Amino acid sequence: MLPVIALIGRPNVGKSTLFNRLTRSRDALVADYPGLTRDRQYGFGKLGPIPYLAIDTGGVAGGEAGIEELMVDQTIRALGEADAAIIMVDGREGLTAADEHVAELVRRNGKKIWLVVNKAEGLDNAIAGSEFHALGIGEPLAISASHGDRVNALMETVLADFDSEDDAESEVAEDDDDRELRIAVVGRPNVGKSTLINRLIGEDRLVVFDQPGTTRDSVSVPFERNDRKYELIDTAGIRRKARVHEVIEKFSIIKALQAIERAQVVIAVLDAHEGITEQDVSLLGLVLERGRALVVVTNKWDGLSASDRKHVRDELDRRLPFLDFAERITISALHGTAVGDLLPAVERAYRAATRDLSTTELTRELESAVTAHPPPLVRGRRIRLRYAHQGGRNPPVIVIHGNQTESVPEAYRRYLINRFRKVFKLKGTPVRLNFKSSKNPFKGKRNKLTPRQERKRKRLMKRVKR
Repeated sequence: MLPVIALIGRPNVGKSTLFNRLTRSRDALVADYPGLTRDRQYGFGKLGPIPYLAIDTGGVAGGEAGIEELMVDQTIRALGEADAAIIMVDGREGLTAADEHVAELVRRNGKKIWLVVNKAEGLDNAIAGSEFHALGIGEPLAISASHGDRVNALMETVLADFDSEDDAESEVAEDDDDRELRIAVVGRPNVGKSTLINRLIGEDRLVVFDQPGTTRDSVSVPFERNDRKYELIDTAGIRRKARVHEVIEKFSIIKALQAIERAQVVIAVLDAHEGITEQDVSLLGLVLERGRALVVVTNKWDGLSASDRKHVRDELDRRLPFLDFAERITISALHGTAVGDLLPAVERAYRAATRDLSTTELTRELESAVTAHPPPLVRGRRIRLRYAHQGGRNPPVIVIHGNQTESVPEAYRRYLINRFRKVFKLKGTPVRLNFKSSKNPFKGKRNKLTPRQERKRKRLMKRVKR
């Protein structure tokens, strides 16, 4: 499982700035105002030697009441989910009583701790961290989150104790039917995930056994159907049918993100009665970010009137336009309606995500797309797209070579993606385009002329001027 790193500290020490740098995003709000972050923020770490999950937390100042007390509760929950904690302090303001309070809070939770002195741009590491030795939690590491100074070295140190996973299995073998197809089932509490999984594993001709033990109560459930091996990753935990409705599920973003990272296909479960929430949109956005093949399932479809069903479909179109590639299925997990359509949809999405695309066919389709709808002019010059080849699978990556490719508009990117998806039957998986501009080997170089040629060139230039 991916290691989980929590960023802890008093308000306004730069936790959100570091979070944005670690995740290469702007998900966390950043301003020079204490206490701006109220809730936990989650993101996939993209800076360092191995993948990880980062949690940004609200500030802890000590003696909290009201909303500050809720922020401390959020911080404690983040510590409970984390494998390690980075305590951040402000190198400009020096050691404060609030820093001591934060250190004690983290110490009580028994996590691995790294002490980071932020806002130390231009300062020597020893000088910036000198007074923070008093916290007694190890050697301070000086960084500048806003400038990126020594942040890479910090993550090398933090992640050194965690094993590097081989990014699960080699992509080369992923189309082998003897391997289990890993499916993550994610969604908010009480949308029917457990009922759905019990339906999937409880039918005839299934061989199933529980395999407990992934961290934080996620449950891995291998099973077989029609000689095909599957592994369901249930973030809510498998429950016996008799107890499904007695248990209120606890929603853990960390469990969902780790399941998404481990899976090859994601089944996202929505509740037709409650509609699409911000939590749903955020979770599905993370599925897209990780490039996972996806099937969107709307549960509790039974009992809805025709007008209600139309309203739900309209909401899906309006709130989730970025998931137009995903197959949508409406089901009733409780009654089993259309549940049998799920695994075939999962297989279609997986085959699309791992499909081999030939360079010849990709280039031919690129030429047809450009002929039908040429790229726009940039500073009076036409963007030239010359050829394409496959750069990766799961999700499919298509590399397009040409000139001025850095100027290709987003609308034209979407146009090409839709063309490739339709022609190569890539329904169910995101498609990523990677543009590369050809280098002109003569750019910036003048042809060397002999002295005689140079004299002749000058005479011709004089004649032209006359």
